[in-house]
Amino acid sequence: MAASSTLAVAAHFTMNGYWVPQEYASALLALAEQATLEVPGNFTIYSGARIYVNKGATLVLGSGYINHNASITCLHRIEIGQDVAIADNVTIRDSDDHDILSSPHVKTSPIKIGNHVWIGMNVTILKGVTIGDGAIVAAGAVVTRDVPAGCLAGGVPARIIRQNVAWH
Repeated sequence: MAASSTLAVAAHFTMNGYWVPQEYASALLALAEQATLEVPGNFTIYSGARIYVNKGATLVLGSGYINHNASITCLHRIEIGQDVAIADNVTIRDSDDHDILSSPHVKTSPIKIGNHVWIGMNVTILKGVTIGDGAIVAAGAVVTRDVPAGCLAGGVPARIIRQNVAWH
């Protein structure tokens, strides 16, 4: 953590958690200068994660968990709501990291994941996406556009498969 970074934890934050000791793989949390990590609730990130919060960026982790081998790269703002379940091998990136010179291109745009959202294994969530409250994203999906509240989305690129879903 850089000297001028901010880590604000209101409840309980576990980084590098594991289900059983044999699953342990080291994790990385890198907060660059002027980066902020806010954890207002109870949040666990399991082993093998790689979390990068770049200079001046903000990552908000409400409550819930991210399972093994997550990759989060935050260049501007990523916000994860309350009671969120994120499965293994999920990638979340709010930036392309590069410009495309031949067209109008937005390189970085915030991501917002609502409350009580379930993200399946091997999902990729890209810049500018909002996932609404109660939504489910199916395993293997690549989310390039918004997922409304209470919807099941899946596929590459992800599309709405079903509306009015609920999970427990």
